[in-house]
Amino acid sequence: MDTRPGSRTSVEILASDPVLRAGVESALRLCAQVTTDGPPAVTVIAVDTIDERTLRLVRETDRRGVLLVATSVDAAGTLRAIEAGVNGVLRRAEADAEGLAAAVLAVADGHGSMPPDLLGEVMARLGRLDANLSHRRSAPVLDDREKAVLLMVADGHETVEIAKALAYSPRTVTGIVHDITHRLRLRNRAHAVAFALREGLI
Repeated sequence: MDTRPGSRTSVEILASDPVLRAGVESALRLCAQVTTDGPPAVTVIAVDTIDERTLRLVRETDRRGVLLVATSVDAAGTLRAIEAGVNGVLRRAEADAEGLAAAVLAVADGHGSMPPDLLGEVMARLGRLDANLSHRRSAPVLDDREKAVLLMVADGHETVEIAKALAYSPRTVTGIVHDITHRLRLRNRAHAVAFALREGLI
């Protein structure tokens, strides 16, 4: 994401009905850092529930980041959304101008997010899914700098904050996270953090 002063993050909005779309557009118009003009960096998908139609839409969305705003969100739906390629999940009740803008900017910066109260249950479900796989992967290993970066991601720190704390460049931090997700065949940062916590890697 372009973080220069005055830069704006462009989004496209996909919605299951006109009312949802209007609500998202209205909230985003109140944020000076977000625009619906220009090539989109983030796709915001607004739906009532996370169903098969929603997941199909996510899989067909060829964008750098996808933020899913849903009226009804639970751990099972959040897990399915992350596995489909979603970078962030936000409850519609929390999608006011401030919450929506923060989620869009986090996704544009490569961060994943989900409702905090669902994190534990999502990780537990990931564990049960992996336990049922007949062909488990070899035990993954993270080096010290990968662990340090993922721990800070898990604590909710932004790329710039992580870089400053660990004396890396922001590009190095982004590269480390990309290497982890690519090597372990994970979808995004949220999936990487959940996987690492569940496996006891951090």
